[in-house]
Amino acid sequence: MQITDVRVRKVAKEGKLKAVVSITMDEEFVVHDIKVIEGEKGLFIAMPSKKALDGEYRDIAHPINSVTRERIQSIILERYEEALNEEEE
Repeated sequence: MQITDVRVRKVAKEGKLKAVVSITMDEEFVVHDIKVIEGEKGLFIAMPSKKALDGEYRDIAHPINSVTRERIQSIILERYEEALNEEEE
């Protein structure tokens, strides 16, 4: 599986949410609404989720293993940093 496109939409308001991202895999499958969040230990991603009947939020789509999650997170955060740098120029 290759991530063939990453689209970053920066969030203008102040707060922990920094951007909302869509990724395309193998030019065939898209996952929307991945969030870039500023946490106590730095930036991380949160996969798209929805609120269940019991009030808990559950991921709609997510990687099955930590290696894949780390690869997706690395690519997204790299593109997010590139978007920030382009904005500064």
